[in-house]
Amino acid sequence: MKKLALTLVVLLVLVTLPYWLSDQYYLHIVITTGLFIVGAMSLNLLLGYTGQLNLGHIAFFGIGAYVSALTSLGFEIAAPFGDGTIVVEPSPPFLGFVLATIIAGLFGFIIGKLSFKIRGAYFVIVTISFAEVTRLVSLNWVDLTQGPLALNNIPPMAYNLPFLGEGELWSKTPNYYLVLALAIVCYIIIRRIVQSRVGRAMIALRENEPLAVSAGINVTRYLNFAATTSAAMAGAAGALYAHYIRIIDPDVFLFIYTVTMVIMVITGGKGTLIGPIIGGIIFGILPVGLREVAGPEVQWIVYGVAMVLIVMFLPQGIFPAIQKWWTRRTGSET
Repeated sequence: MKKLALTLVVLLVLVTLPYWLSDQYYLHIVITTGLFIVGAMSLNLLLGYTGQLNLGHIAFFGIGAYVSALTSLGFEIAAPFGDGTIVVEPSPPFLGFVLATIIAGLFGFIIGKLSFKIRGAYFVIVTISFAEVTRLVSLNWVDLTQGPLALNNIPPMAYNLPFLGEGELWSKTPNYYLVLALAIVCYIIIRRIVQSRVGRAMIALRENEPLAVSAGINVTRYLNFAATTSAAMAGAAGALYAHYIRIIDPDVFLFIYTVTMVIMVITGGKGTLIGPIIGGIIFGILPVGLREVAGPEVQWIVYGVAMVLIVMFLPQGIFPAIQKWWTRRTGSET
C-alpha cells in the first residue's frame, strides 16, 4: 500500500510539473535530462542486467536523431552506383521516430552479433570504435548530414488525433509530456523484461556465465536481445531529442555523453529499475544548480567530487543504499 501511494505521488508530481515549474529554462533542462535518463535506462538493461559495458551507447542515440531528422526533412544524395541520385521526400516526424527506433535497434543487433563473441575489454573497444565511426560518418558525409554545418530546421513532432485534431509540438510543455510518455513506456518494457524469464537469464549471465551456460542458457541470444532493445530505446530518445532541439550536428556523438549515461547508471545503482532515474536526476540537475552559485571550473570540481564520494561510500549506488536503509528501518523492502 505504501509503495502504491508513493508511486501515485511521484506520478502526480511528474504530471503536474509544467504547471508549477514556471521558468521555461528549467523545464528545458528537465526535458533534456529526461531524454538522457531514457538513454541511461536503456544502457542499464545491458550494463546492469548482463554486465556488458557499452561505451559507445551514444552512437544509437545519435543514429536515432539523424535518422528521424533526415526522414522528416527529406534528402537527396548521389546513387552509390551510376550517375543518378536518390531522392527521399519529407515524411511525418512520427514516421521518422518509428524508423529511428527500428534502425537504431538494427544497429544494436549487428554490433551485438559481431562483438559478443569477444566480450570483456574487446567488446568495450568495439563499442567505442563504433561510436567514433558513426561520428566521423556524420561529420564527413556532407551531402547527407551537412557535416559540421548541422541539420537545422528539423520539424517538431506533430499529432493528428480524432478528437484533438492536428498540430505541432512547438512549446516545451507538450514536449515534456512526450518525453515523460517515452520514459514511462521504456520503464514498463524494461520492468517486464527484467521480471520475466528473459530477465532472469540475463542476470544469471551477469552473475556467473559458465554456470548459466551449463544450465542451458543461450548466451549470444540473450545478450543480442538486450543489445537490440537497449539500442532501440536509445534511438527513440535520440529521435525525440532531434525534434525538440531542432538542430543536430556530429557533436551528438561525443564520448562525454556516453560517460554521462554510465555515471547515471553506476551512481544511481546499476541492475536496479530506479537507479538510473535517480542518478539521472542528480547528475542532470546538479550542473544546472551549480551554475547559479559557481563558475565553470568549480562546477566540474563539485561534479567530480560528488561522483567520487558516491562511488566510495555507496559502491552499489544510491538506490540500493536507500533500499538497505529502509529495510533496516521498517523491516520491509521498498
